[in-house]
Amino acid sequence: MTVILHVITDLDAGGAERMLAHVATGGGTIGRQVVVSLMDDGVYGAELRKAGVTVHCLGLRRSLAALSAPIRLALILRRERPDVVMSWLYHADLMATLALLLSGLGTGRLIWNLRCSDVDLRQYAQSTRWVVSLLARLSSLPGAIAANSQAGRAYHASLGYRPRRWIDLPNGFDLVEWRPDAADRAAVRAEWSLDDATLAIGMIARVDPSKDHATLFEAAVQVRASRKDVRVVLIGRGTDRLALPAVLDDLVLVLGERRDVGRLVRGLDMAVLSSLTEGFPNVVGEAMASGVPCVVTDTGDSAQIVGDTGMVVPSRSAEALAGAILKLAGESAASRRQRGEAARRRIAGHFGLERALQLYWSAWLSVAAASQPRSGQGP
Repeated sequence: MTVILHVITDLDAGGAERMLAHVATGGGTIGRQVVVSLMDDGVYGAELRKAGVTVHCLGLRRSLAALSAPIRLALILRRERPDVVMSWLYHADLMATLALLLSGLGTGRLIWNLRCSDVDLRQYAQSTRWVVSLLARLSSLPGAIAANSQAGRAYHASLGYRPRRWIDLPNGFDLVEWRPDAADRAAVRAEWSLDDATLAIGMIARVDPSKDHATLFEAAVQVRASRKDVRVVLIGRGTDRLALPAVLDDLVLVLGERRDVGRLVRGLDMAVLSSLTEGFPNVVGEAMASGVPCVVTDTGDSAQIVGDTGMVVPSRSAEALAGAILKLAGESAASRRQRGEAARRRIAGHFGLERALQLYWSAWLSVAAASQPRSGQGP
């Protein structure tokens, strides 16, 4: 049986983690799935185990554990003997590469799975900048490097990534999980104390420099000056600790990290993403699949995903973001509903989960076949 082993930095709530959960739980038909979290179970560990996926955690939040992590991962690799190793996120890319070298299994069975583009590395720790620079130098070692966006592929090529081959692995969305639902919409808006006339504008994103909540807040101030019938809903890790401008105290509803995002997004009238950098943002596809039109900054593949169903504006421009929000808010409820229906059709036609799973399976099988030793050679 083919064994696919995934290495990821952690299993907390995030786009990469959610996509890994989808492909690992959906990939059992072609082989046994194993997940190694460099940290702990996070949000998805229990769900993966329940689905029959083997999960190992290395506990890297403890400094002493970090020192031995490459050796511990190499031992897991020797025990599991995976046909393919797929690493998710920069630190996991480096750890998987080192562990495969230590294990003697070779890096030809490795796929780095890139999930971002145009990252301003100055906003991150020196250790992260060092890791990315080192990965560029090591980028010919994996059997392939995958990217979930064309923008991400081009960005990493500009950093000096020179893989043996590139693989395109766009995200995919479960149209049963992410769907419109009138009953959920009514219940969620009741929880938020919103009547039908109030427009709920949601941003679903963790607090991170790349998400640029500051520009959203500036735009919200401008929107509030023109319309009093709006509320901004913030969902994501760290949003409950954000310092809000005093003028927005009665405008912004902060929910923090939630596990019921699929239900909450149905209560929105539009979704906003003010990011400075993105690859292929899951939250945009999820909102669209849920019938919610989107306003996004022109980063990564966001414009390609949204198409003509929503609005695309330059990043770092609060004025442009506010203008797009106001334009969408000025449309009739029926017009916004039509946009949402078109958005859902666009996701179904181009970015369905089944199509994404097929691309992952094809990539795994291709790399597994290419990495098989010739007769008479070792592992």
